[in-house]
Amino acid sequence: MNRNDKTQAISEFTEGIGQATNAFLIDFKGITVPQVTELRKQVRETGSDYVVVKNTLALIAVKDSPLVALKEQFSGMTAVAYNKTDAVALAKALTKFAKDVPTVQFKGALLNGQIVPAAEIQNIANLPSREELVSKLLFLMQSPIRGLVTVLQANIRNLAVVIDQIAKQKETA
Repeated sequence: MNRNDKTQAISEFTEGIGQATNAFLIDFKGITVPQVTELRKQVRETGSDYVVVKNTLALIAVKDSPLVALKEQFSGMTAVAYNKTDAVALAKALTKFAKDVPTVQFKGALLNGQIVPAAEIQNIANLPSREELVSKLLFLMQSPIRGLVTVLQANIRNLAVVIDQIAKQKETA
């Protein structure tokens, strides 16, 4: 790799990994090409990116980003899956793939600027997605209103039933 290629790779890493708010470092030793292709597909479906990095170039690229705190994990074969939006969706896709391909190992992660050890990534994957949380919040917000509407309608319904019963009594009498 010549100097121009290295400079270009560093700038690409800086624009991608260096700007990411969520990043997962992965040891991909022992993974086959079809498995990597499937992993890239699953990562892309979450709106994220996956890149295999040369450690020395990646360390230069992330020196001014929060990802520099994971510099010890940039050793051996390293790949980075990253995005700027939904960390949980990416964590779910990666842990699902890691269950299917046990040779894939997590080295660590950066989530919204905070370092997460590899052991905690499974817990993050078990969190509900953003859409699930929003739907639960909306359900909880609507519940008291729904109860109030039911109570208010009960008086009107009871009055209508009483009037109907009185009308039926007068018809038969």
